[in-house]
Amino acid sequence: MNLRTFLSILVLSIAITVVLGCAKEQPTTKWAPKESPQTSAQESTAVRAGEVCDTIVTETAKPSQSPGATGTSAAGLPRLVDLGKGTCIPCKQMAPILEELSREYEGRAIVEVIDLRYNPQAAMEYGIKLIPTQVFFDKKGVEAGRHEGFMPKDQIVAKFQELGVKPR
Repeated sequence: MNLRTFLSILVLSIAITVVLGCAKEQPTTKWAPKESPQTSAQESTAVRAGEVCDTIVTETAKPSQSPGATGTSAAGLPRLVDLGKGTCIPCKQMAPILEELSREYEGRAIVEVIDLRYNPQAAMEYGIKLIPTQVFFDKKGVEAGRHEGFMPKDQIVAKFQELGVKPR
């Protein structure tokens, strides 16, 4: 076997390995925060309101009917569904806020967190393009709004108030 044949076989085998490897892998995304030119390096580590973590490639994702729109929420309560990934920085920073809201609004509103690593079909069901995404449903289960990116607690509380949920 000459060198040219050997190199051709090597390149072909590498190409096949790459193609087959990509076909088996789940799509992955990388965290790339949106930064303005005036943002300093120190500020870039803090998550700002509305900052998104990942782009979810869901070309066929259509929120034709969100899962919450199929009927009333459990016990007729407004509901917040947060969709993200446990590996996403803004998602991680929202986790304690969502846990706190779940406790504070127990019996008055539902706070549900869906990790798309373990439930990837939810991205299609909810028509998710970016994570984290928060989807709000009213007492009848009709979508009342959605937000993409990190959402501070005060904005979530304000949305709950719009839906008629009073703080204690």
